[in-house]
Amino acid sequence: MSLREKVYQMFFVTPEQLGGSYPVTSPIDFADRPVGGVLCMGANLETQSQTRNMLTKTQENAMQNGVGVFLAVDEEGGKVARCAYKLGTTPFDGMAVYGARNDYNEAFYIGQTIGRDIKSLGFNVDFAPVADVDISPTNELGDRIFSADPEVCANMVSGVVRGLNSSGVAATLKHFPGLGAEDGNTHTESSIMINRTYEQLRNTEFVPFKSGIQAGSDFVMVGHQKVSCFGDDLPADLSYTAVTTMLRGELGFNGIAITDAQVMNTISNVYYSSTAAKMSVKAGIDMILSPEDLDMAANAIIEAVKTGEISEERINESVTRILTVKQKMGLLS
Repeated sequence: MSLREKVYQMFFVTPEQLGGSYPVTSPIDFADRPVGGVLCMGANLETQSQTRNMLTKTQENAMQNGVGVFLAVDEEGGKVARCAYKLGTTPFDGMAVYGARNDYNEAFYIGQTIGRDIKSLGFNVDFAPVADVDISPTNELGDRIFSADPEVCANMVSGVVRGLNSSGVAATLKHFPGLGAEDGNTHTESSIMINRTYEQLRNTEFVPFKSGIQAGSDFVMVGHQKVSCFGDDLPADLSYTAVTTMLRGELGFNGIAITDAQVMNTISNVYYSSTAAKMSVKAGIDMILSPEDLDMAANAIIEAVKTGEISEERINESVTRILTVKQKMGLLS
């Protein structure tokens, strides 16, 4: 793969970011931008047959280059369920309802059912489950979180992960290092600081993430929240401490670390797409989700490699993780 091809593999974008009028509901062409992943939102989904046709042909287009594409949707159940709302797949309540029962088998069933539903449409990645712990009543997630008890969250998260995996769909733990203690909203505000000590993180937020990693989650989504004990005043997805020291080192995660959407205000209001992209890579991130300007972000990384600011070995590390998961999915020809 050329440097350009490798760098574009590190991006996960919406169909609209690859061109076309809003909303894109037809197959996507990767000739100009061979990105590693595509995230469909509700507007991209009209009917089951349209979705199946769009995703099947999109995957065929990607495979022409020898490397298939991750096709993802946010399908958590509850209020974040694009396919259930738009396409009539199996609906579920908010995850807090199931967390109150703390039944591992029920969690597995949820993951397995959602996995089967979205796999039948052509998706191979689910941006779920939420692995946050419900600490602050003012966090933005509400009943998307299983419980205020980290052990309950760990039990339910591991069940959903294994259920998704059993259906051939990759799970994504989110929003590392934990959004549950947040007071605010990373979508709309320019900065979110979470005041936590390392001991608090280890005893609470990290517990469900560890469980989900041990259950075999292929992705961990790193959020935009700043964490006081890290001491770097950086959104977690731009923080070497968060991604490399904590997620990779302490929690032992060897899969794909992906940012939350960088079009969100905590990134786009503060950093140029080029700056955020380079900082993400330096922090240890493998895939950048929805930068505000895809080409600006990709070109900045390419240029940084050419000037020696970022080593090509660092790019190869991420691309190897990406291709390892794709090989497991049968996405390499």
